Amino acid sequence: MAKKNETATLLLALLITLGLLGAGVWWLASRLKLQPNLTSGSSFSLSGGKVQDRVSVGNRILIPSNTSATKQEATEALASGDFATAAAKFQASLQANRNDPEGLIGLNNARIGNAKSYVIAVSVPIGTDPNGSLEILRGVAQAQTQINQAGGIKGIPLKVAIANDDNNPDIAKQVAATLVQNSEVLGVVGPYASDVSLATVPVYQQGELVAISPISTSVKLSGFSRYFFRTVPSDYVAARALAAYMLNQLQKKTAAVFFNSQSGYSQSLKAEFVTALSLGGGQTLLEVDLSDPGFSPADSVKSAIQQGAQVLVLAANTGTLDKALQVVQVNQQRLQLLGGDDLYAPKTLEVGGAESVGMVVAVPWHIDANPSASFPRQSRLLWGGDVNWRTALSYDATQALIAALQRNPTRSGVQQTLADPSFSTPGASGVVRFLPSGDRNASVQLVKIVLGQRSGKGYDFVPVSQ
Repeated sequence: MAKKNETATLLLALLITLGLLGAGVWWLASRLKLQPNLTSGSSFSLSGGKVQDRVSVGNRILIPSNTSATKQEATEALASGDFATAAAKFQASLQANRNDPEGLIGLNNARIGNAKSYVIAVSVPIGTDPNGSLEILRGVAQAQTQINQAGGIKGIPLKVAIANDDNNPDIAKQVAATLVQNSEVLGVVGPYASDVSLATVPVYQQGELVAISPISTSVKLSGFSRYFFRTVPSDYVAARALAAYMLNQLQKKTAAVFFNSQSGYSQSLKAEFVTALSLGGGQTLLEVDLSDPGFSPADSVKSAIQQGAQVLVLAANTGTLDKALQVVQVNQQRLQLLGGDDLYAPKTLEVGGAESVGMVVAVPWHIDANPSASFPRQSRLLWGGDVNWRTALSYDATQALIAALQRNPTRSGVQQTLADPSFSTPGASGVVRFLPSGDRNASVQLVKIVLGQRSGKGYDFVPVSQ
């Protein structure tokens, strides 16, 4: 009986000791913020699921449309730590599909292997806007390729992690939290939509991790955080350019504005345009919510004409682009059309067709605006075709992070460098510099839809002389 009691006591003591040891390890890890690293076999954890399905350094394919057997073999090799095989397979994959930025980022990362590197992430809406995501990734991949081929950042190469946030604020916040927790990540390119940026910036700020969006334009983001910058001009700039064109070039003063009340970007552009038009002596006669369940393109255009509108302004976001294009078709060239940057898409040329000819759209950059610039030539050589403003401004965001890492390769150092009033670095769309608000200090480019064969749709966007 005594031996049984002694055995029970020993077992109890052992269990208590193991429990204390486990608690101690958990406490130490939480205090020291031990994190997984961005090596080939990393597995990030998200609340409610594994982020391994959403984050990749080349160890998994995130864009299904660009999948091939060779590329799959490359990702498997990288995940297993066979970097030489991974690089060879990614190279072969790119020979078959040179226009694949995910593959090029994978190749660059495979060549780095486990060597010391500086890491940035790019957060894109692959699940909801794969084409827009590819455009952004091309800009990041091009900048990464150029800096690594030039010897890296003071001899240290740049590694890129791709994250799919689906353009969903809730998912994007979880992705942001995971990137913040990984101390290797020193900067982020993204997010995409203004609503997603507004949701995630507080997470990035708390983790003192800089995010530079090449897409988000809402005026609400101006001065929103010391850790948020953008290489795209705000809606304040675009709206004033459109209003000025309407009043001065078109010599028209009355407008109807179509927008989406559920989109922060769309609301922002609409409000800024209405204000700019009013300040210039014009008037907005009608505001139409594209998200209204009872929305009718025919009735809306008819009402705009009856009320005396001379111009239809399409401040649609990506989610309401189809409805905006219905307005274009119903309008049948009766009223002049103006639009925000989300109208700058192949779909507008394809669906809008002849009815879209003459539409003027405000975009941050156009490939033909500065024919002597080096970026258009370099991007054509790399991708085998023209790129658009989303690629150019993603390239600029990456170049800004590279310039900051060259000066001070820490999270706080990146923020301090970008916030310095004297900061500037060459970019695709001119010199990159930021205002104290974090906004890009730059103008926009107006483009017009004309007949043409360059896009393959029968119509092209061309720069408007300003």
